[in-house]
Parts: sequence; structure tokens; C-alpha cells
Amino acid sequence: MPKSRVRKKQVYTPPPTRSPKRAVSPPWLAPTMIACFLIGLAWISLYYVTQSNMPGLSALGGWNLVCGFGLIVAGVVLATRWR
Repeated sequence: MPKSRVRKKQVYTPPPTRSPKRAVSPPWLAPTMIACFLIGLAWISLYYVTQSNMPGLSALGGWNLVCGFGLIVAGVVLATRWR
């Protein structure tokens, strides 16, 4: 039986290592996140404390809760981007 040809394998060279770049949050992210949390909380609190008798809040009615929770959700979305 004839011998099979021997293939020459190249020597394994690992891929070059990259220095990991640290992802840094933009400087506006943290203050905006905290502001969204606090404004949303204040909006909902003010709606309940004034019992919707405040001139600007009475026009929105139940949508005040949507606005307040929307700001809080925006703060949570920004918190997921914070590094």
C-alpha cells in the first residue's frame, strides 16, 4: 500500500490581543437619568397631592400618570446605557 503524503501544517499563531477599550458614558447621561427619575416622581406626587386641582395638571387628567411614569421609564432606559 502506498504511503499517503504528509501535509505540512503551519505553526499556530494566536490572533493579536487587543487592549480592551473601556466604554465610558457621555457626561450628560447621569444627570439626565437622575433628572428623569426626579421629575417623574415629582410629577406623580404633585398630581396626587394637589388632587388634580392645579391649573396645568387638571387639563391632562389621568394622563398625568402616563407622563410621570414615562419620565421614570426614560430614566430606566438611560440607566441601562450607563457604564
